[in-house]
Amino acid sequence: MVSGMRLGEVERLRGELAEFVAGVFASLPRRDQRRWGECYLWGLMLDGRRKSVQPMSEQLPDENMRALRQFVNQSPWDWLPVRHRIAELLAGVIEPEVWVADDVSFLK
Repeated sequence: MVSGMRLGEVERLRGELAEFVAGVFASLPRRDQRRWGECYLWGLMLDGRRKSVQPMSEQLPDENMRALRQFVNQSPWDWLPVRHRIAELLAGVIEPEVWVADDVSFLK
């Protein structure tokens, strides 16, 4: 099992993460959407068994569960270009032979 990172470890990667987020979420039209995209990625990287919005937001510095939930569930952004960009980046690093997408309860 792969464990997540502590907040300090993620903060040390702030520059690299900002560059990654800028590329992955470049298709999002609004700055606030890109900001919450970055927060969401931070939450995914942090320690914790449950990767749903509430436990992730409780570990984030600004702890704004409502805004993070709105970004994930209701914000009107097209997730296809984001997923495509992530696949491009991963393919350049891990050279996959096959992709498996796990079913999730929400589109994004």
